[in-house]
Amino acid sequence: MVFRKLMAAFGAGVEVDTVLQNSQVRPGELLRGQVNFRGGGSDYKVEGIFIDFTAVVEVESGDNEYKTTYSFLRQQITGPFHLAAGAPQSAPFEIQVPWETPISAIGGYPLRGMQLGVSTELALAGALDKGDLDPLFVNPLPAQDHLLGALDNMGFRFKKADLERGTLHGSHMPFFQEIEYYAGGEYHRHFNELELTFIAGPQAMDVILEADKRGSFGSSHDTYSRFTVHYTDHPGQVEQSLRAGLQAMAHKRGWF
Repeated sequence: MVFRKLMAAFGAGVEVDTVLQNSQVRPGELLRGQVNFRGGGSDYKVEGIFIDFTAVVEVESGDNEYKTTYSFLRQQITGPFHLAAGAPQSAPFEIQVPWETPISAIGGYPLRGMQLGVSTELALAGALDKGDLDPLFVNPLPAQDHLLGALDNMGFRFKKADLERGTLHGSHMPFFQEIEYYAGGEYHRHFNELELTFIAGPQAMDVILEADKRGSFGSSHDTYSRFTVHYTDHPGQVEQSLRAGLQAMAHKRGWF
């Protein structure tokens, strides 16, 4: 266990360490952990401990593009309390992972391009001090797993994933995830690339497909499809919905 020292008033240090019990979670599940901390050289009043879920998001501004960190969930896990000098304390927590949390791992392995984390913040002596960022690995829901597996089976090849600033219809998040693929299989003659976005809820999720469609004489344009998958749908139904969306885009004419 590694404690990080927070320099409080008069140079007295308060040490803190956050331990996640299950850094591998799915949307809708509980993230469990414990904040361990130890008082410094003086007594202090801690006004509260907060947990933030954060994500690195790409932002486009004119011709420029840059990355910034968004907090998409903030939860207070303690109220005010007295922290005696040198005294060890701990605060356990359980936080539900938002349904719309983007995927940052598949099969337990980090998804290239994604950076999600959990940070701890102490309101100490009237000042907020952010702790170190612990990585958060969010694995797909079963229905999302079915879709990703179906794309692999169809010959689509993973390119990258990222988060874009903006709020899509039906979403409550200030950003959305795009999982990008090189088109493959029978769809290679229709699409250059495919982007996949999930808007998940407790019982169902919307799936948004965006394809860079091949045109005549080397031209291309974007075409879209959106459909709903219920978590009670069996894998065959999920794949059928995906194929219907891809077919609709493949045969769409003109600009969307």
